[in-house]
Amino acid sequence: MRLTAGTIAICLTLLATSGVAQRQEVASKRAVYFPPPESQGGWRKLESPDEIRRLGGMDPAKLEELKQWLLKSDDRPFAAVVIRHGYIVLEVVRDHSSITNAKNVASCAKAICATVLAIASEESQQGRTPRKMSFEDPAFDFIPWAQPLSDPGKAQIKVKQLLNHTSGITPEGYGIANKQTLEYVMGHGGDRKTAKLFFDPGTTLEYSTHALYHAALVCENVTGKPYDQYCIEHLLKPLGVERWWFDILKGDAQHGDHASHSMGLPARALARIAYCMLRDGRWGKEQVIPKWFVEQTAAPTHTVTGVTKKSFGRDARSWSHGWELPALEGGDKGKDIPLDARYKPGSGGQMICFIPSLDLVITRQTGKSGEWDFEGFVRRAAAAGVPMGSN
Repeated sequence: MRLTAGTIAICLTLLATSGVAQRQEVASKRAVYFPPPESQGGWRKLESPDEIRRLGGMDPAKLEELKQWLLKSDDRPFAAVVIRHGYIVLEVVRDHSSITNAKNVASCAKAICATVLAIASEESQQGRTPRKMSFEDPAFDFIPWAQPLSDPGKAQIKVKQLLNHTSGITPEGYGIANKQTLEYVMGHGGDRKTAKLFFDPGTTLEYSTHALYHAALVCENVTGKPYDQYCIEHLLKPLGVERWWFDILKGDAQHGDHASHSMGLPARALARIAYCMLRDGRWGKEQVIPKWFVEQTAAPTHTVTGVTKKSFGRDARSWSHGWELPALEGGDKGKDIPLDARYKPGSGGQMICFIPSLDLVITRQTGKSGEWDFEGFVRRAAAAGVPMGSN
């Protein structure tokens, strides 16, 4: 059959129109999708290589390489999830469940705590909490349990400095274990290492779990609700999370027992939080996380630079409001990681991560502890993407 020029032109027009319509359909699905709770079907998932490339925008061969890397990266039970354009494009599990296993997410809980504090701050500015609070406010104005202050310098600590590790409160690695009694954490236990600041607030950066214990108390005082209850009501339930647990710090008669920021979530639940951040804090029609918080996490929230004593060999610029910026870690650590990536690694290979420029979410949960190649996971997942607009 011989085709005329007119016929060829018509065919090309139809093909172009079909391609545009297909891209518009894919873009529309990406824009409006939010997963229902797992009990109602949960995340949508792609299985075939064609759908993974066409709808998920990922290279199936590179995802298979990533799967094998994950399986060989350690011998822990784990669940790992990669989500692009709202589709699970890779889910790898070993003796674990990405849906039901809510073991400890370790330091990923720090990013979640900072996110919850942002919600509390926004609510407070709108007059919906007993007290008003901004990240620039003195943190210890909202921690009555710490009175009298064990160090007068604590009065200078801002709320945001509890979140970005520049507070001077009890850094890691100085012989002080985490999960202590509340009076000990507050500096009332007779140990100079928790009673005195290690440095003046804002002058350097040293990683501190104890600082986040304080942050959870700020949330409690501002909202009038225990941290766990507020987190469940204002973050987890609105996102459709159905499984969780929280640690409780015990205290004496003066200090009482209080919910800690430490918690457990399944890998798919972690992905909901990252996905909400990816969508500028929105979930469906609701602004769950303040947009200003999402924007502020894209840059360091302090002025400290260089590799400091307790920053895990990462440049201090990579630390933001609870979240971290892996591309700014320095040296080979941040190589080939998009500049807008935000993540929070946790001991044992826990991870929560989102990359807006790639419309990508990455999580992993083991419930264990120890070292792991966090940056390697982000780097490989990012490299598996087919450039947006070409899929």
